[in-house]
Amino acid sequence: MPSDRAAWYVIHTCGKHETKVEMNLQKKGLEIFLPRMAVFSRRRDRKRLLQVPLFPGYVFAHVHMSYETYSHIIKSPGVVRLLGLNGEFYPVSQDTIESIRIMLASRRFCYPWENLKQGQCVRIVEGPLAGAVGRIERINGKKRRLVVTVELLSRSVAVDLENEAVERYC
Repeated sequence: MPSDRAAWYVIHTCGKHETKVEMNLQKKGLEIFLPRMAVFSRRRDRKRLLQVPLFPGYVFAHVHMSYETYSHIIKSPGVVRLLGLNGEFYPVSQDTIESIRIMLASRRFCYPWENLKQGQCVRIVEGPLAGAVGRIERINGKKRRLVVTVELLSRSVAVDLENEAVERYC
């Protein structure tokens, strides 16, 4: 678990607790990064521009990982765990964090993008096929081939879709 130098680690938070975790860990003197994006929220008769987490449920901490630091982080209210595998915490590269900061500082519209892979179950969310469920068969540039299979008949139907037309489903 201990690390020789400071690196960016991902902290998984309870739902809607990102800001609370950010504030608590900053009070403890840790460098925390919570990337936010602007979204419009419609409330009754007005629209408001809100800043919401770009990665809901996650914040980044730039720390020298030691048992003491781990203890400070994990005991903070709203923290679920640090991301890693088999007791090892894997840092996010400095380049990735810097790229996110540059994108957000550009004042251009930023939004999360589904990292869909071949073979994954998805649902179509827009257009005339909205509501159909299937599996990503092939990814070709900006299009995805969605395949809906009727297992009982051992037959399938395929359609090419734009990336933004599907979301993870199964």
